[in-house]
Amino acid sequence: MSHFKDFQLNSVFQKNLERLGFVTPTPIQAQALPDALQGRDLIGLAQTGTGKTAAFGLPLLQKLLKGPRGTLRGLILAPTRELAEQTRTILEQLGRNTRLRVISLYGGVGIQPQIAALRRGVDIAVCCPGRLLDHVDRGTVDLRSVEVLVLDEADRMFDMGFLPDIRKIVEHLPVQRQTLLFSATMPSAMRTLGKTIMREPRTIQVGATAPVESITHTFYPVGPSRKGALLKDILGRLDRGRVIVFTRTKHRSTSLAKQLANAGHRAVALNGDMTQGKRQRALDGFHRGRYRVLVATDVAARGIDVSKVSHVINFDVPDTVDAYIHRVGRTGRVCETGEAYTFVCAEDRFMESALKRTLGKHLSYCILEDYCPPRHQKPAAGHFRPARRTRRPSGRTARAWN
Repeated sequence: MSHFKDFQLNSVFQKNLERLGFVTPTPIQAQALPDALQGRDLIGLAQTGTGKTAAFGLPLLQKLLKGPRGTLRGLILAPTRELAEQTRTILEQLGRNTRLRVISLYGGVGIQPQIAALRRGVDIAVCCPGRLLDHVDRGTVDLRSVEVLVLDEADRMFDMGFLPDIRKIVEHLPVQRQTLLFSATMPSAMRTLGKTIMREPRTIQVGATAPVESITHTFYPVGPSRKGALLKDILGRLDRGRVIVFTRTKHRSTSLAKQLANAGHRAVALNGDMTQGKRQRALDGFHRGRYRVLVATDVAARGIDVSKVSHVINFDVPDTVDAYIHRVGRTGRVCETGEAYTFVCAEDRFMESALKRTLGKHLSYCILEDYCPPRHQKPAAGHFRPARRTRRPSGRTARAWN
């Protein structure tokens, strides 16, 4: 087992890691740090929550220790405001006592304070592509001195349509630079981009394109009209941690959060119809424990990195296997365990089958007779094996099968 001391990091980073309680690197950190510290281009494939920020943050900070201060030399592109803020915070913690200045640039907030901060001088900018291009067009940011480019959650940026923006940004960067690309999956378009903007990158992968092993997966067959009641029942018997509930639409996110709040749960919505101020207040409240349940859509939740999320509940089945993996990756982070519950209805049978193939033996079914539609009242012969029984409130019955 490796140790952070094995990587010959500057003593200031060793002290910061110790202060943060980090002693042993995660698998993605252990594999990425040697090449990244040597200045090599790198593609790192790993699920959310495996420690990717430190995997690129430590080499970036170490490289920038030498050289001028107040010149933008490190550029990180992120898909969402939330991820940009979280990355900035982690870099500031890792780079404490280095005098390296980190700024985050994203839309939805006033641009003048960002311009003022850029004029004062920064070393690292963590940016959403659209707002960065706005600064480029205004001439308020100079990318000619960038030595390291990081694409974080690259597949999410591709999903959100940022590929043209990324190409435009790269045109303003020096050809001689280090490029680090981190992602959970590797779409073909991203692979093509990597070939054009990177120099003989090494690809490392931690785990397969499947949820991390620290998560248990349970499907709850349910009739569409009974999903709300089932959710309230489950939330009523969970006794630990924070819960993220995923819905397919913004309207359902809002209405479901209100229903839960009216039922006595500390719940708040997070979706794209909310102003940036409301979104930030919802995230801050969830992070600090004011809210226990966050009801979110996929797009709004991209980049959320909140510790101690014990459960992810898919109120609506996601559209793809990759979307499922990203959703449930919000729990079971690094050294924690987590549980993922998914409500499956008759109309979800195709995605249900695809997810069953991906999850295999790690999947259990929980058949609750109060909520279950007739087609799932009995397990089909040869398809299910007995599994652990699920705890239920007294007076109710539950049967669970793999």
